[in-house]
Amino acid sequence: MSRSAASRANKRGEPPPSPEPLPGPALDSHTHLDIVLGERPAGDEHGEWASDAAVDAEIAAAVAVGVPRLVQVGVDVASSRWSAALAERHPNVLAAVALHPNEAGAGKATDDALAEIDRLAGLPRVRAVGETGLDRFRTGPEGWAAQEASFRAHIGIAKRHGIALVIHDRDAHEEILRVLDDEGAPEHTVFHCFSGDADFARRCVERGFVLSFAGTVTFGNAGYLREAAALTPVDQMLVETDAPFLTPMPHRGRPNASRLVPHTVRALAEVTGVDPGELCAGLTATGERVFGSW
Repeated sequence: MSRSAASRANKRGEPPPSPEPLPGPALDSHTHLDIVLGERPAGDEHGEWASDAAVDAEIAAAVAVGVPRLVQVGVDVASSRWSAALAERHPNVLAAVALHPNEAGAGKATDDALAEIDRLAGLPRVRAVGETGLDRFRTGPEGWAAQEASFRAHIGIAKRHGIALVIHDRDAHEEILRVLDDEGAPEHTVFHCFSGDADFARRCVERGFVLSFAGTVTFGNAGYLREAAALTPVDQMLVETDAPFLTPMPHRGRPNASRLVPHTVRALAEVTGVDPGELCAGLTATGERVFGSW
């Protein structure tokens, strides 16, 4: 399935209602507002970008439930430019820019594209390079070498600008660690939508990496993720939506949005045994250490 097809699939059904507000402010460390709100006509990767008014309303809905900090993430040159521009104009948003590993596997990590990501990474409100990494699920073996070359280039960009690295890891745990160990990880390295078990989480934590948990941690069949979250220190933990994907229970299968972060925060509070208010404060502190102040 293409990313645009996945986007259309995640827009089926009515948007879920907003949950009860959190006891303190938290954040969404990884969202795709352009996909949440933008139209994606068949055959057009990007379609019409969302209006400023629609984006502002979506962010306001997140703020209303205690999620005033968002990281908007690019997946190619166009969405990375859009993300950087949104962060520049909106005080609640910071940006991450990159070529998604599946874009790289399709041959789109050209010298010109990487040069543009490098340029964007130098902007003041761009605080991370990502999402980059490896995907052994949607990209076949013929694209793996290109993915790895792109991943290594993105690591270099993050280190050159002194900003965080946000990793997409799909069925590639060992390969990701191999590349990070080989290249040397940036000071702040985040595993977006952490998908490993407790053993992999322990190895990441030992290396100083930050694990970002998405709505998947609420799924009934994700006991291994809850075990991973239980051993992750709060100062190495983030929370995210990956909206419009990975909607948390009880709304799995409906469109995701940053305003649904409270469901995942409350699940993490239960798993970790940390008071929800303390957890919100800890997640916010981790977010500001990794991405800087909003």
